[in-house]
Formats: sequence, structure tokens, C-alpha cells
Amino acid sequence: MEDKIYDLQDRRRRVELGGGDHRILQQHEKGKLTARERIDLLLDPGTFRELNPFSATRAQYFGMDTVDAPGEGVVTGYGKIDGRTVYVFAQDFTVFGGALGEVHAQKIVNIMDLAAKNGAPLIGLNDSGGARIQEGVVSLDGYGHIFYRNSIYSGVIPQISVIMGPCAGGAVYSPAITDFIFMVEGTSQMFITGPKVIETVTGEKITSDNLGGARVQASVSGVAHFSAASEEEALQGVRRLLSFLPSSHREKAPRKAGSYTFDADEEMLRLVPEDGTKVYDVKDVIARLVDDGEFLEVQPLFARNAVVGFGRIGGYTAGFVANQPKYMAGGLDIDSSDKIARFIRFCDAFNIPIVTLEDVTGFIPGVKQEHGGIIRHGAKILYAYSEATVPKITVILRKAYGGAYVAMNSKAIGADVVYAWPASEIAVMGPEGAANIIYAREIASSPNPTETRAARIAEYRSRFANPYVAAGAGMVDDVIDPRDTRRLLYEALELLQDKSETRPVRKHGNIPL
Repeated sequence: MEDKIYDLQDRRRRVELGGGDHRILQQHEKGKLTARERIDLLLDPGTFRELNPFSATRAQYFGMDTVDAPGEGVVTGYGKIDGRTVYVFAQDFTVFGGALGEVHAQKIVNIMDLAAKNGAPLIGLNDSGGARIQEGVVSLDGYGHIFYRNSIYSGVIPQISVIMGPCAGGAVYSPAITDFIFMVEGTSQMFITGPKVIETVTGEKITSDNLGGARVQASVSGVAHFSAASEEEALQGVRRLLSFLPSSHREKAPRKAGSYTFDADEEMLRLVPEDGTKVYDVKDVIARLVDDGEFLEVQPLFARNAVVGFGRIGGYTAGFVANQPKYMAGGLDIDSSDKIARFIRFCDAFNIPIVTLEDVTGFIPGVKQEHGGIIRHGAKILYAYSEATVPKITVILRKAYGGAYVAMNSKAIGADVVYAWPASEIAVMGPEGAANIIYAREIASSPNPTETRAARIAEYRSRFANPYVAAGAGMVDDVIDPRDTRRLLYEALELLQDKSETRPVRKHGNIPL
């Protein structure tokens, strides 16, 4: 038996060495960690348990029957993050460049199935040259099995992808289906076709980083949700994100124990100017509302006219959706509509209450927006809020105009509690535009059009553009002192903890994609 144990230990050492010292050195020279080093950084120390370490390829052609591929180019298993179980796979670039073959895919599929059965998050550390060409179509079939599970387990368990090297061709679609994508600046790329193919087909010359690097995917395309300066930072980001999330759809988000205060906050009176033409940073408002100012923004570089992310109020996790007056006056466009709608649907899938901070002038006008499908994209927000059954709370900070007012979690589409600050304006459109339409003839025929226009604008603002008309109609539950916003949000979250709401029986709806 001793000989067999020595043999086992020797085999395990060979597997753990991956492609060998030389290839590990090459990985380090590129500024990248190995698959096992990444897992060690991600998980609580000493908690990783590897599964299927001795898997071997069944391929026989092109010399594959003589190639040593320890672990089949991917490390799979489970461990803990902050004491909670997670399942993980990490592609090993030192073995076949992390290329995916039949058995490689089967290892990933097995870990996905285990994660779903046990109700625990799945984290994929992607670093792969793509499909293993030597195995032919079975490698593509392997991707198909992964895509299928990404899809059917969506909304069942949180799925997080970390791109830590190349991710090209069909390989990009698995991360694209998952809930969140992290990328590392300088070393990770995502694209369907690489620079060489693009140059051959279109004549365009571009580098891999400018085509699909972290900066591009985080700020231009919106494919990546988080961009990190290093692998260590990305992995710590995953740990932080998971601290806000439940392990599965069967749970509520964990409540963080602590001693919390809800005193009147005088700073709130200074953060948001009454003058609607003046800008401010809504993230300053969020920072005053959440515990210890800790807010994890999602997609911070993309569609910056909207802010979404996670925070806690009195220990309760909440998803925040806010208009950002610093950019495009907080108006809604195609990209921000997609960003908001997807975030709402994630929160709803995993029982996370949604707090909406509204200061919106409307949907952004223009030929480009109309031709780009702003109707279809804007409808996603309406659909997502209407479909969501989690607690939904809205605070109207300043402007709430037109269809965008309805879209930003109004009572009409299912908000549980709506508060408004005293200086907020809730109307079909801004007083200036409304007065120009309603009083057009009077203004035109006036001996002093400028003076008449100003008077009618003031009249409209006084009569309609205030929260009390909406409050009188039951569209606003209360007009509140801004200084009490944090306390009232906490009370609302407590009130709605046991909320239960059903929808008509159906297979599923048809969101306007």
C-alpha cells in the first residue's frame, strides 16, 4: 500500500505542476498568475478541494495520444469565501494554452451541475486559447454544454466570470451569459474575431487590447462589469461582490450585523441643488445613505448617466438604481436603459430589494437614439421593474418628467413605497417646455413675451411641478425631509422584508430584447 500511496502523491504533484516550471515561468513573465495561484488568492486559506484532478484526454489524433496534459488544462473544485461555499473552475494556460477539449469541458460541466444542485455561486477563471482544434467538433460540443448550463442556471445561482487572459471566439459567450464579468487591464481580452482576422477581412488594423481589452469592454461596449488593475485586485473584487449576494435564489442576501445610526443628516440639504440646471454627483447621495459609505458600483465606466450597484442600509443589502445628473442631465438613453434593466432583473432573481433614486429629465431625444431603438431599449426598464417582485422603493430627489418618471419605478408599475423630496418636480415635462406649449398663443400675442413666458412658467411650476399634486393622487406615499431619507429607507426595507407577490401563471414573459 505504501508504494501505491507514493505513486498517488507523485501523480498529484505532476498534476499540480501543470505544464511544468518553464511554462509557469512564462505565465509569470506575462504578469499573470497560474490557475492554482489564482484559486489560492480567491478562496479562504486551506478550503479548496479539487475534483477530477486525474482527468485525461480521450483524443487520439494529431499525436494527442502521446501528449501529457495534467488535469486536462482546467482546475475544478470547491472552497469557501468568507466561510460560504463556492464552486470554481480555473483554466490552466500552462497546459495546452488552456484550450478547451471534450474532457476539459466535462470537468467544467460537472462543477456547474454541483454548484446548481447545492445552491452555491459558480466562479469561472477564464484563461484560454479557445477550442482545442485537434479534437475537432467535440470541443465545440463542449462549449455548447457549458452555454446550456449557463442559461438554465441563470437566476438559480450567481455566476461570475473573471477574464484573466485571452477569451476569443465561441469562448466569450459563456461569460456573456453569466451575471458579472471581471477583466484585468493589460492582460485580458474578449472578442469574437481577433485583430488578424479583422485585418484580413476588413483591412482595419487594431491591437488586441484596443479591440477587446478591459478598458474597451468596461467603458465602450459594456460587456465587462468590473475592470481591475491586477489579478489580485480582480479576485478581491469577486470576494467583495459575493459579500452582498445570497448563495442562490432560495435565500435572501446576507444581512451584515452591526450597530447603525439613523440620525438626521444635515449634509443631505447641501448635496442636491434646487436649481434643476445645476449638476451634482448622485454617488455622493448614495454614500450618505449606505452603511459606512460602502457602495459597490456595477459598470461604473459604462452608460455613466445611470448608476447601479450594491450597498447596505442598516445591514440590509439593497440594489441601487439612480439617475446621474453629472452626465447627460441624468436622462435615459439606449445604453443606460440596458444597464438598468439587466441590474433590476439580477436583483429580482436573487431576492435583493431595489432602491431607486430618481432625478430624470426624460428619455434622450435625437435621431441616433430613435434609429438605435430607444423605444425598444427604454421598454426594458418598464418591463424589468413591472416584472420584479422584490421590495421596490423610490425616492424622487428632484426631477421626474414624462415617460421616464413612469419608467423609474413609479407606483403605476409596481413600486411599494415612493417618497419625494419637497423641491422635487413631478410632471409631464419641465415647466419651461410645458409653458411654451400650453401658453403658446398667449405668449406669442403678448406685448412682452419674455415677461409673460416667465410668469406662465412660474405658474405651471407652482401648480403642477411639485410633489403635492402627485401625493394627492396617491402616486407618492409621502413628501419627506431629505435629512430623514436614510432612516425612512431603513424602515421601508424592514417593512418589506416579508413581502410576497405573485404574477399570472405563465412559462415566461417576452422582454423586449
